[in-house]
Amino acid sequence: MDTSSPSELFHYLDTDGLIDFAQRLVKIRSVNDPSSGSTEQDAAQAVIELATGFGWTPIVDYVRPGRPNVIIRLHGSAPGSHLIFEGHTDVVSEGSRDLWDFDPFGGDIVEGRLLGRGSADMKGGLAAMLYAARALELSGDLVGTLTLAALVDEEELMLGVKDFVAKGYAEGALGAIVCEPEAGEICITQKGAIRLEVRFHGRISHGAMPTQGINPIPALMDILDFAQRTELQLQTQHDTDPLLGAISITPTVLQAGSRVQLNLTPPVATADFDLRTTPLVDHDELVSSFVTEVQRIAAKTGCQGEVEVIDDRPPTSIAADAALVKSLSEAHRVVLANEPVLGGVPGTTDGTILHRDGHLPVVVYGPGGKWIAHQANEFVEVTEIIAAAKVYLLAARDLLHSAR
Repeated sequence: MDTSSPSELFHYLDTDGLIDFAQRLVKIRSVNDPSSGSTEQDAAQAVIELATGFGWTPIVDYVRPGRPNVIIRLHGSAPGSHLIFEGHTDVVSEGSRDLWDFDPFGGDIVEGRLLGRGSADMKGGLAAMLYAARALELSGDLVGTLTLAALVDEEELMLGVKDFVAKGYAEGALGAIVCEPEAGEICITQKGAIRLEVRFHGRISHGAMPTQGINPIPALMDILDFAQRTELQLQTQHDTDPLLGAISITPTVLQAGSRVQLNLTPPVATADFDLRTTPLVDHDELVSSFVTEVQRIAAKTGCQGEVEVIDDRPPTSIAADAALVKSLSEAHRVVLANEPVLGGVPGTTDGTILHRDGHLPVVVYGPGGKWIAHQANEFVEVTEIIAAAKVYLLAARDLLHSAR
């Protein structure tokens, strides 16, 4: 089977439609906040309508009410490999609009930049993967199976990708390209994440008679000190990863007592931690160290202590000479005429679950600055969206043909 040249393939890429659709997605406020009634429903519906307009038959799986995964399976004209492109439809809150110089959901293009919440993280990448797939289909070069996954809840507990893998959509795939913003870097590794909550239960007493109860706040102070010491120990034990940076243990939420009753010791004190790890860190050992320390503190203070693992996402890594990396690298060279940079993801993506539960090699590559995600005045260069779509198009063609 003869294949098209890159320039011939790019002829099938509707760049105007791509940017229009990216704008449409940004205008949809798909903030991940179901408790306030805000979900991914409208953004998912936009993907469904686009897919239907292309003549595709999207699979719509509701992970939670109002929170649908949209999965599209494209089958080529001949046998080939199975490749997954993955993105998410949710975005984080815009926060205070006073921090923005423009409407965060205006979807405007100013001086070549698409502006708004989710423009980089990651509606530009989501649009790029969909239009790249359409171009490959129209070219006649599509073989094997190309799965497009527009999933929910990446910004919180990754319920969407967990459901996607549990239902078998990742089976048989040679790997996944996660279309998150990484400043044009081909990210071959990403940090792991553990979300922990530590709770100490004491016994309330009058603030003037603290010895008549058990105040859990000193126990909370002890676990904060332990977290700081453990972070330093891990950073000393493991060299800073050249692509990921340092290991970190960050307390993010502290709760105890109420200003309504300042003369009452609290019955419970809690601390939430965000632990970010590199591939050298054993997650089970790290969690176990917290459990052991909480037990020690509880015995010392008379509190009851417990540790809840809210979420555990492993770090991922892939060899620089793996097929996914080589295909993306060559496509990047063709499209951008420069040598690709291999990098690492400072946070975590749905790729951690595709790797852990789906046992897939994962690469992260997409339009938008690596550090712009979740900030006010978020934007992505229009040229980066188009370039990413072209890279996806070439890489997908190469990878899908790899089994032939």
